[in-house]
Amino acid sequence: MELLDKLNWRYAAKAMNGKKVSEEKMDAIIEAISLAPTSSGLQPFEVIVVTNQAIKDQIRPVAWGQSVVSDCSHLLVFAAWDTYTEDRINKMFDLTNEIRGFKNEGWEDYRKMLLGSYPQRDAETNFNHAAKQAYIAFGMAIVAAAFEGVDTTPMEGFDPEAVDKILNLKEKGLRSCILLPIGYRDQDNDWLVNLKKVRKSKSDLITVID
Repeated sequence: MELLDKLNWRYAAKAMNGKKVSEEKMDAIIEAISLAPTSSGLQPFEVIVVTNQAIKDQIRPVAWGQSVVSDCSHLLVFAAWDTYTEDRINKMFDLTNEIRGFKNEGWEDYRKMLLGSYPQRDAETNFNHAAKQAYIAFGMAIVAAAFEGVDTTPMEGFDPEAVDKILNLKEKGLRSCILLPIGYRDQDNDWLVNLKKVRKSKSDLITVID
């Protein structure tokens, strides 16, 4: 029940107080991101952790002026691969073989299958697929932050192209897809802080087929 209690405590903070999140807590959140499952284990995204105040202040105007962008402790920018390439796919398969210390015929056949399909698809299809994987890790970050007693604000309300330009993501073959300010709620200035959490009833949300 401890995790559910933490998830009931969390909400999308609308104001943060600028207090810094400890390195220990951030390490735990980053580790949770790293442990997130992704399609074929490719982890087709990167996470840019912004603590530089000037950069946060630069991003705020292109994120609908939301104060949490500049008032958070750490701003996480989830940036998906702009497309799948042979080099990117091979790098992850080679890493798997290196860590496990052996090659598996079935795994190598799977590599060939991906190499024969993913790089041939159009870039937008590949980016959308990669972005979905980033969202899985994004969800893990929210849960991990709640477990650590740290607030977050999931944000799709921003100009991705502007953020990409500020962070020079295009040059790295990346495109931003979602932001996650991390910090601590401002109890006195957040209109949402004391409002009840609203969710669908289980009967409206869940269908059991047995």
